[in-house]
Amino acid sequence: MSEVLSASAVRIVKTRRGGDAKNPTTEYSALLHTVRNLGLLRRRTGFYWMVFSILLVATAGAAAGFALLGDSWFQLFIAAALGIIFTQFAFLAHEASHRQVFESGKANDAAGRILANAFVGISYAWWMTKHSRHHANPNVVGKDPDIDPDFIVFREEDAAKVNWITSFMTRKQGYWFFPLLMLEGLNLHVHGFRTVFGRKKVDKRWLEISMLTMRIALYVGVIFYFLPVGMAFAFIGVQLAVFGVYMGASFAPNHKGMPQLPHESKVDFLRRQVLTSRNIRGGALMDTFMGGLNYQVEHHLFPNMARPNLRKAQEITKEYCKTNNILYTETSLLESYGIVIAYLNRVGLSARDPFDCPMVSRFRVR
Repeated sequence: MSEVLSASAVRIVKTRRGGDAKNPTTEYSALLHTVRNLGLLRRRTGFYWMVFSILLVATAGAAAGFALLGDSWFQLFIAAALGIIFTQFAFLAHEASHRQVFESGKANDAAGRILANAFVGISYAWWMTKHSRHHANPNVVGKDPDIDPDFIVFREEDAAKVNWITSFMTRKQGYWFFPLLMLEGLNLHVHGFRTVFGRKKVDKRWLEISMLTMRIALYVGVIFYFLPVGMAFAFIGVQLAVFGVYMGASFAPNHKGMPQLPHESKVDFLRRQVLTSRNIRGGALMDTFMGGLNYQVEHHLFPNMARPNLRKAQEITKEYCKTNNILYTETSLLESYGIVIAYLNRVGLSARDPFDCPMVSRFRVR
């Protein structure tokens, strides 16, 4: 059935192109038209209500476990479970931000804002601004905020600019990447608060401030009220670490180590999205684990496509890319992690040798 669907879809695309294979606009329009005609852009609201209900039950179960365990170090298992649950809520917020859940833009924004701020503790406004820029120009130098230099750098030019003190970690940053993700959960919360309390314009600023402050006050207050201080800190630390690693492990495989495009590149939309994205194999289990992000190519080509439809869209897109000689990348999850680590280490080699002391180099006899 899948092979028949793909073959018929490609025939439709070829017919729509009318032989104009060299026109990039026509190429993408034909693919989009085919996907739309097959009903793959229709909303799957029932699916999202089901996922949301399951997560609410899981949250209630975690809360019940928290109450029953009391003063016990087994609470750290509850903390780890919450890290996973909050990440799944973040996936839903991400999908709402792309208008994948409801027909109405206002309804999607409302759902995304509530999920991001009140459930996850991340500013929806910050996420929308950053993520929209990424989708418009994935892996485009100077335009995609996801490859801007930070503690981890993604370009050799940026690695060469790191100072002598941090160059030691930069040169082996691939090995540090996943351990550092344990701090990413805290980093995401900090970015949210910096955004809503910052000077730049923020849509519904006071609503986001109210939700973020109420969420953190209730969450932290409950934990410190029922647990000893040391255990409470450990609980929050484990939850944030699991959340950060899970988020990073889901988003990192999608573009890291894929081609980067120059700032002024004129690559058409279809190729810009396909060539800079990587899909992850794994079936239904991977769909759940990564919240649909494993279909990164299709997500970038059809950003408002509901998660359950991405698998069928992949069949069409892969065949279409093959027909048009567009490189389509798909790997296993572990293979993608290996690629990311190797790529980051390769970039890091451009950093200054930490044992090459600037003062010694200055007076070294040449």
